[in-house]
Amino acid sequence: MGRVTERRRTIRIRDGAVTARPDTLVAEEPLEIRLNGKPLAITMRTPGDDFALAAGFLVSEGVLAGAADLRSIVYCAGAKADGSNTYNVVDVQLAPGVPVPDITLERNVYTTSSCGLCGKASLDAVRTTARFPIGDDPRVRVEPELLAELPDRLRAAQQVFDRTGGLHAAALFSETGEMLDIREDVGRHNAVDKLVGRALRQDLLPLSRAILLVSGRASFELAQKAVMAGIPVLAAVSAPSSLAVDLAAETGLTLVGFLRGSSMNVYAGDERIALHTGV
Repeated sequence: MGRVTERRRTIRIRDGAVTARPDTLVAEEPLEIRLNGKPLAITMRTPGDDFALAAGFLVSEGVLAGAADLRSIVYCAGAKADGSNTYNVVDVQLAPGVPVPDITLERNVYTTSSCGLCGKASLDAVRTTARFPIGDDPRVRVEPELLAELPDRLRAAQQVFDRTGGLHAAALFSETGEMLDIREDVGRHNAVDKLVGRALRQDLLPLSRAILLVSGRASFELAQKAVMAGIPVLAAVSAPSSLAVDLAAETGLTLVGFLRGSSMNVYAGDERIALHTGV
């Protein structure tokens, strides 16, 4: 299987001094996801947790909702001309009776995670395919002080980032601040898919008592993935997009952005944040 990191020769210039030395880089390779033997999507990812990545991707697309929906995930042998396995192609087999979506074999026709659908069409698609409504379940209530501690915990757990400086991270926390899982990947969407896929394979969906923290911005796609996994709170250290805020408001997702130190902005779902002053 592919490595998480690779070494490359680099020229370093520091205060006018020039040296040649190897540098550690994050690995990036394509992963083709097949569904019941048919090509579905290709994503660039950091090798590792590929089965979880595929499962999480299918949760975000409304194909999988629980462990019982999944029959198997395997690497496809014979991906190279000599018949060897590249470990860059996985085939997901659905359990008997699970509906197979109408796949046209064109990634930009089927997927919504990166295909550029926008506006009301995207919002409607998520609303109609979400299996775990979160808007009517405000049981999770989080102290702002707890949220403020989470980015440092996330950063401290980013082992590969320490070696490469080139990975996004996503983590699941309990409402009391316990880190439940963390994944790193060259793609921030992949990191979330790996979290969700691992939860699905452990039969933990919906993640109705969890907080999802991402190391970058909160895009529509990340808000979509949170909603599809039944996660009630999404927090990001950077800004949300306008469509992410629209989706959060429509689905009942609590969306927090610019989570830095003791400061944060709550863009939607503030009923889950234990505010101590009237707003």
